[in-house]
Amino acid sequence: MFIGEYKHSIDEKGRLAIPSKFRNDLATGAVVTRGLDTSLFLFPKEEWGKLAQKLASLPLGQSNSRAFARLMLAGAMDVELDKQGRVVVPEYLRQYANLQKSAIIAGLYNRLEIWDEEKW
Repeated sequence: MFIGEYKHSIDEKGRLAIPSKFRNDLATGAVVTRGLDTSLFLFPKEEWGKLAQKLASLPLGQSNSRAFARLMLAGAMDVELDKQGRVVVPEYLRQYANLQKSAIIAGLYNRLEIWDEEKW
């Protein structure tokens, strides 16, 4: 379970350090995607699989369901922690969330939210 709020820097290569208390839960891989309110969501692979199944079952006939699935799935990217416990946030996701030099990483039960410090 993810809880807590942490401030971390983003380097020029887009690498973001993940708080050490969360690293074990992400050791087998993670998925970063567009979140709500111009944040990013970072899910452990297992949690992402559960969410993706739910998104796939949304009714295709409803435009808001299609738009939400598109927001979450189309921009998703598999990421791995490096030896220093960092993930590379792709440029298009850094732009979406307006991430510059520092970010807030907030634990919200089954996911991490990544926010621009000023927007948070």
